[in-house]
Amino acid sequence: MDDLTVDAYDRHAAAFAADWHAQPPATDMHALIRQYFRPGRTADVGCGSGRDTAWLAAHGYPAVGLEPSNGLLAEARRRYPEIEFRAAALPDLAGVPRAGFANVLCETVIMHLEAERIAPSVRALLDLLEPGGVLYLSWRVTEGADRRDEHGRLYAAFDPQRVLGALCGATVLLDEQVASPSSGKVIRRIVARKT
Repeated sequence: MDDLTVDAYDRHAAAFAADWHAQPPATDMHALIRQYFRPGRTADVGCGSGRDTAWLAAHGYPAVGLEPSNGLLAEARRRYPEIEFRAAALPDLAGVPRAGFANVLCETVIMHLEAERIAPSVRALLDLLEPGGVLYLSWRVTEGADRRDEHGRLYAAFDPQRVLGALCGATVLLDEQVASPSSGKVIRRIVARKT
C-alpha cells in the first residue's frame, strides 16, 4: 500500500470514519453482493472503519476485516468489537490464509496502489478464495495522471487491463463503470469467480 496514503488514513482516521458512516448505505453494492456472493467466510480487504464488514456479518456472510491503517483498525474495532479485524496490506496480505474464503470484497482500495502493484494485488485477492469463490473488486476511476488529494492519498490512474489481465484463472461475471450512489464518484467494479 502507498505509505503516504496509509499515513493520511492514520492521521485522519476518526474524520474519515465519521464521513463514511454518514454516507447513504451502499445499496447498489449490497444488491450485487446478494446476487453473486456464496454463503461462507468473507474477507473485506481494505475494510477501513468496518462499515462494509459489519454489513456482511449482519447479512449472512461471516466476515473478517483486513486493513493496513492502524488508525482505521482502531476505529473499526471500537465501532464493531464483536467482529474480527486484522492488520494486512496489499499486495502481500501477509498472515492471511490462502484459499480460505468463499468471498472477497475489495471496495475502492486498489486506486491507492502504485500502478505496478495492482496486478500482484489482484492475484493476491484471488489467492484468498477457495475454488468457486467470488471476488468483488472496485476502484475510483482517475483519468489522465496519478494525483493526490488534500490529505495526501494517492489516486492512481491506470489502464483497467492491469486488473483484467490479472484475473486469469477467474471468470468475469460483471464489469461495469458507474457513478457511485453513495459518493457520486465514477467507479469501475468487477465481480469474478475463481475457477
